[in-house]
Parts: sequence; C-alpha cells; structure tokens
Amino acid sequence: MLYGMMSHMKAQRIFYYKEVALGGVIEMVIWQLPQPTIERPHGLKYRLVYAVGGERVVGYDNEAGKGDHKHLGKRELPYQFVDVEKLVADFYAGEFRNEVQF
Repeated sequence: MLYGMMSHMKAQRIFYYKEVALGGVIEMVIWQLPQPTIERPHGLKYRLVYAVGGERVVGYDNEAGKGDHKHLGKRELPYQFVDVEKLVADFYAGEFRNEVQF
C-alpha cells in the first residue's frame, strides 16, 4: 500500500530563489521527487535560469525526456549532475560569466 501512495505523491519544492540582477532575472527552483526515476536518478527536478527581457541567456534543467542539460544562449548541451552545490556553482561559474555582459 505504501508503494501506491508514494507513486501518487507530488514533488516537494525544497529550494526557491529569485533575484533581479545584471539587467535580468535569476531564478532557481529545486524539487525533491517522491522517488528517483531513470531520467532523474538523483531524485531531484530543477530549473536554474538567467533571463533578460523574457529570453533565457543561461539555464540548467532536467526537463522530462531530456535529462540533465544546460542552455547557453540558443545552444543546448548535456550537463553532468553531481550535486546541488555543484549545480549552483556551475550555474554562476564560467559559462554564466561568458554569456552575461557585465
């Protein structure tokens, strides 16, 4: 009976952050899934985005059907998820700085 209950539980938001910065909006949201899946073996669903004027400049997410990946401008590239701390560090690191005009 517990298995049936677990399969119908919704993802729980465990982190949310939004900031107007650098001429755009930075938004991060992370959900804990009721259980890991083949596409999300780490048991998390996430979306980190920096957008200007409604256009994504940099983004990291694991949309269903695509797995872990990142967006740099119009390019979509694979991303190797390690943990949440590295995800956030990677979001703010190299590629973010290269794509964002300070």
